[in-house]
Amino acid sequence: MEEKKFAVIMEMLVPQIIATITEHKKNMSDQEAIALLYGSTLYEGLEAEETKLWHLSAETLYTLLDEEITTGKITYPEEA
Repeated sequence: MEEKKFAVIMEMLVPQIIATITEHKKNMSDQEAIALLYGSTLYEGLEAEETKLWHLSAETLYTLLDEEITTGKITYPEEA
């Protein structure tokens, strides 16, 4: 995929993930959710276009992030 197209997808997907984080974690601000996402191993994988994580929904990506926070590991779905 072209780098420009991937950047557009990321620009659309990241706010959706942030919104999903704050929906699930009611006491977390947007700024805290942003810091949480950007500091995660999941985000490192999401930034790598070849992982295809950007194909997943914001809700699925939140579930993976929550798993990372809870267990320190991520179990990627087979379609990723």
